[in-house]
Amino acid sequence: MLTSLNISNIVLIEKLNLEFGGGLNVLTGETGAGKSILMDALSLALGARSDAGLVRAGCDVGASTAEFTSVSDNVKNILMENGLDVDDTVVLRRTLSSDGKSRAWINDTPVSVRVLKMVGDALVEIHGQFANHTLLNPATHRPTLDAFAALNIAGFTDVQKSVRESYNTMHTIETRLSELQELVSRAASEHEFLEHNVAELRALNVKPGEEAELATIRANMMNAEKNTAILNDAQNALNPNGNSLDSLVCDVAHILERLHGDGENPYAEQIDTLYNVAQNIADVAESIKPDAPDIGTIDDVEERLFAIRSLARKHRVLPDELPNKLRDMEMALNAIDNSDAELQKLQHELTGAKKQFNDAAHKLSKMRADASAAIRTRILSELPDLKLGSADFMVEITNANPTANGVDDVVFMIKTNPGMPFAPLNKSASGGELARFMLALRVVLAGGADAHTFVFDEIDTGISGATASAVGARLNKLSQNAQSIVITHSAQVAGFADRHYKISKSTDGDKTTTSVVEITGDERVNEIARIISGADITPESIATAKTLIK
Repeated sequence: MLTSLNISNIVLIEKLNLEFGGGLNVLTGETGAGKSILMDALSLALGARSDAGLVRAGCDVGASTAEFTSVSDNVKNILMENGLDVDDTVVLRRTLSSDGKSRAWINDTPVSVRVLKMVGDALVEIHGQFANHTLLNPATHRPTLDAFAALNIAGFTDVQKSVRESYNTMHTIETRLSELQELVSRAASEHEFLEHNVAELRALNVKPGEEAELATIRANMMNAEKNTAILNDAQNALNPNGNSLDSLVCDVAHILERLHGDGENPYAEQIDTLYNVAQNIADVAESIKPDAPDIGTIDDVEERLFAIRSLARKHRVLPDELPNKLRDMEMALNAIDNSDAELQKLQHELTGAKKQFNDAAHKLSKMRADASAAIRTRILSELPDLKLGSADFMVEITNANPTANGVDDVVFMIKTNPGMPFAPLNKSASGGELARFMLALRVVLAGGADAHTFVFDEIDTGISGATASAVGARLNKLSQNAQSIVITHSAQVAGFADRHYKISKSTDGDKTTTSVVEITGDERVNEIARIISGADITPESIATAKTLIK
């Protein structure tokens, strides 16, 4: 829902802040007051093509900002797909400089005009003489018909789900079958290649994590070799000329014993300590010798490590992925060896899946035909009151290639005069006639699509009296479930408004300015009376105005 529109320096508007509400918002004003300027400013914020002529004379930059709340899931999806923050409030802002350059933002994030227009089109549907209505795009007709059918045809949603699921199943089987057929077509060369590589991978029998484990063992073994050499040097140093250190210590002890005839050695304690130290050194040297790993010599380890890494490079995978590569190749080899049986199995499954899809798609087509008839009946009942009694409408359903949405192409067709052939909506009526027809279509389809803000311009062109009242009643009905903004010069339409805004133009001799204000009470009565009788408001027009206000 559009909650506010802020405009600055656009044509005759110097600065304008408008707040809108839910339901039916009506804007009225004298001819030339600037109603089209509001449309231009709103369209600018929604991503329409810019024109430097929109910038107010004497100003460098014009701007338009539109704020929306309670946006639909469709809008949120578009925001996410374009990397924008998703919130229940969306602010579209566009600036336009006098040299024709424009910039765009969504929620204060700079975006391209293309993205701005994509979001704007999802938020607002404009119905006017030159507007690009959503329903004028045939791509929207099938989803629109389905949304109506979901609300009006019992079981439609379940059948629609069945079509989608059966199509996905059928498509999956078709893909698998195609892949297998392609594999079989090159089976001869593939079979020999796969057999060789499977045998090679099986022979090596690489385990996950083995390459890292072997690299660690290799490093430890190389370190052990180095340490062994160092310990051997240490042992040689402790045994000069083949004499062990502990025997030399014993010799020293016997020599020192001769210092005393009583056999006591004053250096016995020190000699004992020296002996223990020598013995401990020998014990430590023996204890820190590395144990040889069970895997074999370092040459064995290096040979297997080289083989693993070489095979990983050959298959362009990490060493730890070699077991998965073996499994994939075994599966491919098995598929070739059993391709005939697998082909027959998949073809049988595909036949069943196609039948299930076709049955569901046929049922969906029948329901769409029923929904089409219901739409036509309802629209034809709306047209006479809208001064479109000679018009006719139909939904053309033709066969299409199977998709998850079934086998139907849907196009809304219209003819505005008897004897003329039906034609697609986008090649038929124009101006106010088209706007009234789109109003009828929207009223019939109400509730079947994401909530929009609908903007109607020129919808009352060429009508008055009962027809204008009928237009107002339908706008009121549409606005019960959606927001509508209507620019009108019809008193009957204005009488249905939930909120009424008056557009006026003033000049001080040097500059002309357009302003818009919300009116209520007597001001609103006087404005509707002015529409009825012109500048000279009469008691009769006042009385009529009061009767028109609903």
